[in-house]
Parts: sequence; structure tokens; C-alpha cells
Amino acid sequence: MLRVTDPAALAPARAAVELELAAIDRACSRFRKDSELTRLNARSGRPVRVDPLLVDALEIALGAARLTCGDVDPTIGRALELAGYDRDWHALAARGREPAARGREQAARGREQAARGLEPAAPVTVTARVRPAWQQVHVDRDACTIRVPAGVRIDLGATAKAWAADRAARSAARAGACGALVSIGGDIAIGGSAPRGGWLVRVTDDHRSDPSAPGQTVAVLDGGLATSSTAVRRWSQRGAAMHHIIDPRTASPVKSSWRTVSVAAADCTQANIATTAAIVRRAAAPAWLESLGLPARLVDWSGRITTLGGWPAPAPGAVQLRDASGSGPAREEVSPTGGKARAA
Repeated sequence: MLRVTDPAALAPARAAVELELAAIDRACSRFRKDSELTRLNARSGRPVRVDPLLVDALEIALGAARLTCGDVDPTIGRALELAGYDRDWHALAARGREPAARGREQAARGREQAARGLEPAAPVTVTARVRPAWQQVHVDRDACTIRVPAGVRIDLGATAKAWAADRAARSAARAGACGALVSIGGDIAIGGSAPRGGWLVRVTDDHRSDPSAPGQTVAVLDGGLATSSTAVRRWSQRGAAMHHIIDPRTASPVKSSWRTVSVAAADCTQANIATTAAIVRRAAAPAWLESLGLPARLVDWSGRITTLGGWPAPAPGAVQLRDASGSGPAREEVSPTGGKARAA
């Protein structure tokens, strides 16, 4: 989704977004046979010369792994495949191993349980043959090569989509000489100046929901906003419920104490790193997010909401994200190398 502050700038802004997304898809998609990432995964065990865009994307993913002590791990591609996430999300319902009708029934059951505040049945444990190995991935920026340990498959789902939103929003703002909002699967990035009062965003389990869905409306002034949820992107694998957030310690879908986590940060990439890690860290997530000073909203499976870092308390209508002092927009950022930094 693209929104701009100047309707006359929509065409050039859209063209810029499409170019960015096409380039990142060619570099980072795990589901394209002709992508740079697919070629890299097929040649694991030896250095592979790749497009600089994939080098950038993988360095961001490895930075996320360092920041989160491996909780956000780009080397869980094989675990995702074993859990059944071996094709684009939209194709999962039509997979040969499970009838489409059964997949739809499972998804509907998950939505019903989420609406009732009940956690769907826990996914079965899947044991991957290759352990997470992000510390053994070698990136040579000067030579533009990457070496992935033999047998390891890279997945950039925890960072590349949000990074694409950041790049696309900046490109749209430059091309249209205006403010722009880009939302990719609920990952939201702001480029340029927001309209007066900010961009109104509905924070809920599923970004496709209409405004009547349970949630909260906030006004985003700059930076990025990401939401991760284990309640929506679910599928059935041999009769067991699965979702897309992997716990690297078990190599299986995380048994989360949080249904949904939303975080605001200096950009969408950093926000999404934080939301994914929070799902994986379960009960330890609030203290970790507070240590970073990040505005966050966490919803558990009973529907109880925890807000911290200056995230506004639920209230009717739109509210603005403020920092802890209440004097300005939330601009805390997650540093890719760890720690906390405040934007100027």
C-alpha cells in the first residue's frame, strides 16, 4: 500500500516503489527460482558472488541476529521448509500435501480462537537437520561474495520485507517530492514529512482487517511501525497448526505467550527486528523492549494488553505516539549492533 501527501505525486512515487520492490524481490526472495538468494542457498558451502543488494540485506539480517543474540536468525530457512513454509504464503492453501479446504478450515478455526482470546493448539516440534549457523555466515563486501555453511538455507523474512518498506518509502518521497507511507504486509515505513496530525494507522492482529477489528488507531509521524502476530499467518502441516515465526532454539514455530506485538522505531526494519524477537522471547520480551526504550504494544492470548516505552494507553479515536517525556514523537531506534540510540 502506498499513500502520499500530494495526490499529483502518486504516479512517480508508485513507479519508484515498484522499482524498489522488484529489485529486492529479485535479490531476496526464497520463493523465486531466479533470485540471488535461491542461487546462494543452492551453492551453500562455498563463496558465491552475489548482487550488492543481497549483501546489504544479509548484513542487516546478521546485525539483527547479533542484536537479539540469535533470536532473529536468518539461517532458519531449512526449519521453515520442514514446518511447511516452502512456498509463497498465498500458495500454501493450495499445497498438495493438505487439501485446500482443510487449510481454510484450519485458518478459520485459528481466527475464531483468536477472536475468543484463545491460543490455537501449539505447533508440533520439528527437528531441523542443520542447526542455526548465523555466526558461520561469511560476507565479503569488497569482493561481493557470501559463503553460507554447507546445508544451511538463508531466509530473510524477518528483515527484508521491513527493509523493503523503508527503501520504498524513501524512494517514493524523493520521486514525488512529498511525504509517503508504504505498508508491506503490515510493515509500515514513512518517507518525507507526514501530513498534519500524522498518518493514521490501525494496529491489530491482521493488517487486512477493517477498522471495526479489535485494535488501536495511532498516528505515526515518522520512522516505522511493525506488527508481528502468530494468530494470522497459520497453516496446517500433516494435521498440525503451524506459523511462520521460528524459535531458533527448537527449530520449530515458537510457542508464544504473545498473540501480537507492535513496535515503533526509527525505521521499519528496526521495529520488525524488535517485534520478531519479542515473540520469540515470550515473557522476557517486555523487559528487553523497555531496556531499548522502544514504544511497544503486546497482546497476550487472553486479550490483555501491555504497553511500554511511551506507547499510548488504549483510548477512543486516534492518538499520537510520544516519547517517554511526552514532548515529541517516538523516535527510539534499535541499533543493528545492539544497545539503544535516540534519533536527533
